[in-house]
Amino acid sequence: MQIPFALTYDDVLIVPRRSTLSSRSDAQTKTRLTRQLDINIPIVTANMDSVTGSDMAIAMARLGGIGILHRFNTIEENVEEVKRVKRAQNFIIEDPYTIEQDQTVASAKEYVADIGITGLLVASPDKKLLGILSRRDFLYAPNGDTRVSQIMTPREKLVVGNKETTFEDARAIFARHKIEKLPLVDEENTIIGLITSDDMKLSVDFPDANLDTDGRLIVGAAVGVHGDFVERAKAVVTAGADVLVIDIAHGHSDLMINAIAALKQAVPGTPLIAGNIATAQAAKDLCDAGVDALKVGVGPGSICITRLVTGCGMPQLTAVSEVAKVAKTYGVPVIADGGIKTSGDIVKAIGAGADTVMIGSMFAGTAESPGVVMTKGDKKFKISRGSASFTQAQKRQQKGQEQKELSHVVPEGVESIVPYKGVVADIVYQLVGGLRSGMSYTNAHTIAELQENVTFVRITSAGSRESGVHDVNPIT
Repeated sequence: MQIPFALTYDDVLIVPRRSTLSSRSDAQTKTRLTRQLDINIPIVTANMDSVTGSDMAIAMARLGGIGILHRFNTIEENVEEVKRVKRAQNFIIEDPYTIEQDQTVASAKEYVADIGITGLLVASPDKKLLGILSRRDFLYAPNGDTRVSQIMTPREKLVVGNKETTFEDARAIFARHKIEKLPLVDEENTIIGLITSDDMKLSVDFPDANLDTDGRLIVGAAVGVHGDFVERAKAVVTAGADVLVIDIAHGHSDLMINAIAALKQAVPGTPLIAGNIATAQAAKDLCDAGVDALKVGVGPGSICITRLVTGCGMPQLTAVSEVAKVAKTYGVPVIADGGIKTSGDIVKAIGAGADTVMIGSMFAGTAESPGVVMTKGDKKFKISRGSASFTQAQKRQQKGQEQKELSHVVPEGVESIVPYKGVVADIVYQLVGGLRSGMSYTNAHTIAELQENVTFVRITSAGSRESGVHDVNPIT
């Protein structure tokens, strides 16, 4: 039996080379997510329910990456998550939230708390602008059955814009009138949009944010290959999802190829990412099926036990390399999913041919990941679990997404607690900084140059030990 050799990230190092970069800030991290969509940093958050909800997707898009919303919700819940991302930042909010003037202040407070905003436009049933409920109005509002009309700032006192209002026009209006929201109306006083000072500030604070053609944050959504996956895909795309991830544990299957065909027909023009796969033949078959990006990784994740349960998988560096060789001939980008423990692993993954990396467990436990913070002693924790864990099987059954008997479930992932890590931006800044440093060591000004310039060497266990902290007592 001829058994080929395969490697993972810890088995190799990248050979440094002469560099023309004067600083790591010279390295540009823009890359391809799909054939149609670029992102400003090569980091994608995993579609795990302990990693990516709308808060994480908002944060990642602002930082230059993208979040893929998990699919372990009802379709209606998934739609609301997509909408929340799309409403989080706009130059012009084309369909702003409104409330009618005869609603109670109590119901208005409940409404803004539920949708996560600070104020509302007050409108008639035919969308005529009647006033604004600002955070200042709410601050001094009495409770009980007081009506919105009694506390709102009425239309005659409002500063408004129109369809011709530009970014610079809005900036000047906000500065001159010290207001927070600028409603846009047509000649008949019908609401046609809204510009907020918060959104304008965000555009300055997050210059690398990934935005769609309407100035909204980009977001992806995951679907499966069974049951309501076509209906789910149509719903999230209608809500504004920019890309779909068709996500199953074994992506090199007839189920996947049939799902690709169904989704290409159901949501034409929407980029499709398919995975997970680990071989060149899988890459060829899915590229022939028409996918727009490939997700690579069978078993490398920190909470994935696919290799232990099934005996199947491929060390991640070799898997990425083999898939990338085929994908490059089709012009299809590659996402290295799993096994990323350090920024150096990102450099290695891209050097092996990946265009982006997908990260899960490293981002579980951040402020933006779904779930509550738990305290044990003087330490804080959050839950992290794999998409193929037993808990997820229970959730799918409860939501009607799966009819399998729980006693017949064979988990390929585990559930664990992870330390609370604070805001995700701090982790992303460190990862991107390390990536840029790696690019400077390889004379790579761009991600494409990094893919071309990397030369790997294999290392021994002694070399691996030498690569980390050793022979000292680090201060923790």
